[in-house]
Amino acid sequence: MANAAARLDLRIDARDKDRIARAAALRGMAVSAFVRSAVLREADTAIAADTTAALSPAESRHFLAALDAPFQPNDRLKKAMDSAGRLSGRR
Repeated sequence: MANAAARLDLRIDARDKDRIARAAALRGMAVSAFVRSAVLREADTAIAADTTAALSPAESRHFLAALDAPFQPNDRLKKAMDSAGRLSGRR
């Protein structure tokens, strides 16, 4: 089944439309292609900002050190693992 093209309509004032048309012409693009490209680029930027975390150099060092350190479960986790083992009949 072919994907149907979706339509996006928006209202802008004449000055904004003229600016967009000028920018599209400077790029040698149709207005619709220019708008689509700009909007998708901005969408990608917004999604990336929401889905990535940036660490400072100190935070990066601390994080990498934690990954390199051997895992040491604390008492609370040991107790939870023991309880789970008893519930599943493994102990």
